[in-house]
Amino acid sequence: MTGGRRHTEPLDVHLIAVRDGAAGPEVLLSRRAGDVYAAGCWHLVSGHLDGPWEDVVTALVRETREEAGVVVDPADVRAAVTVHHRSPAGGARLGVFFEVKRWQGTPEVMEHRVCDAMDWFPFGSLPEPMVAYCRAGLDAYRAGARLAVHFQEPGDPIAYDPDADRTVLVPGPGPGSREDVPEEVRAFAEQAVDRITDWTDAS
Repeated sequence: MTGGRRHTEPLDVHLIAVRDGAAGPEVLLSRRAGDVYAAGCWHLVSGHLDGPWEDVVTALVRETREEAGVVVDPADVRAAVTVHHRSPAGGARLGVFFEVKRWQGTPEVMEHRVCDAMDWFPFGSLPEPMVAYCRAGLDAYRAGARLAVHFQEPGDPIAYDPDADRTVLVPGPGPGSREDVPEEVRAFAEQAVDRITDWTDAS
């Protein structure tokens, strides 16, 4: 650090609630509404930490109850993926995505001022428009990645657009060879994200 204030960025949490559906696994999404960022776009249940005294798991449990009306036991929360995101306007943040497959209650819209719909969608048929940041987290999760960088450029759309997707998956520990990645994971990552970091260079 060369002097001045240390750089900080906001931290938010995202719920990847998963259930078995007729066509395979489904994920819970809500549609943003009103005077909010990305109104009209689908997004995961998510939110910010209430303060320095609240950890990320506690924040996820609280946001899930406040937004979807269901109760999640912290013991059922699983770390999924972390996304370092920058919006088209230049603001950056760190998003921690968690998988949850058990809860009490039936998800429903609880905050009508900022959300006008909530539903389950197959991972292979995600709705449009969807917040690009959210889609980056879901794509990374489906690819089995633990970390992704999603730095958008000025002029990029807020909603996901496959022609403007900037998701980069970061390899995990290990030899770093593409051959070490299961074929189905590599195929999905290349198709859904349209690019993946060069795993060979990580060795």
